[in-house]
Amino acid sequence: MRSSEINITFPSGWIDGQKFDQYINMSAWLHNEPVSKITFNFGNGCKVMVDAAVRILSLANQLISCGKNIYLVFADGQSGTMGYLDRVGFFDLLDPSIKTNPDRPSVSSATLHKDTNQNLVEIARINPKARDNSLPSRLSERLTNARSGSNDGQLSNATYTVFAELIDNIYQHAATSVDGYAALQVYRNGNSAKVVVCDSGAGILETLRPAITSERIQKLNDIDLIIHILNDGLSRFGPSRGCGLKTSASHAIKYNADLEIRLPKSLLKLVPSRQVYEKNTAHYSDNLSLIWGTHICFSFLLN
Repeated sequence: MRSSEINITFPSGWIDGQKFDQYINMSAWLHNEPVSKITFNFGNGCKVMVDAAVRILSLANQLISCGKNIYLVFADGQSGTMGYLDRVGFFDLLDPSIKTNPDRPSVSSATLHKDTNQNLVEIARINPKARDNSLPSRLSERLTNARSGSNDGQLSNATYTVFAELIDNIYQHAATSVDGYAALQVYRNGNSAKVVVCDSGAGILETLRPAITSERIQKLNDIDLIIHILNDGLSRFGPSRGCGLKTSASHAIKYNADLEIRLPKSLLKLVPSRQVYEKNTAHYSDNLSLIWGTHICFSFLLN
């Protein structure tokens, strides 16, 4: 079978995780065997949000691990999206064999200015062999300061639990050689902060479904099962172990955080309703282009 090349272009304007999915979904599944070369083009005026940046990083590193040739082309060079990705540490974690045009910066802005921007937590690697125990605290501190403008102990404790549980889940369950990532970006003009935590493993449903013993729960479709996990909890290690996603969701929902869960081939977006995440307020998309793992994004309002 002849190999093929795929070009994906992101136009002018803001690209969040959902828009990123829309553009890559216009192509064949990128992991397909015949696809040998994939080029991501970031057009003039393209602005990538942090959830899309982490998704691009994960996908590019996944694809290069499958033997694909990956190219990233930035029309605005360092003055545009490339400069932002440099500042958030994207190129520090991008596989070195992935080619960019212009060439990736020789000196990392993220390394030079790490932890100096109160509106940002640079993309951090999540790898069980190099555990960063300070990461949940850094995410919580930035979000608490952005949202309350002061040291709000209750918010700090709640958000620390959200991020610690999600990150610990990756350390315990991801089972993949490709790193997971976490990052935070405050958008003052949008009155919001996005916090992203992801892995490149099998995906939460693929991990949990084989361990379900209840016939009723086994019959739930994907969207109903996720909502059950968020509201009631479910662990493949038994009821005594609890469920990190439920714990994270129960704390985040107190602060009316929207929740987006990107699974390998589907996406579920939930908004708080009556202090729970409900199906009737959910947006679900399936048959998406494959991205390994589970990508979770909480969006918190600042006011």
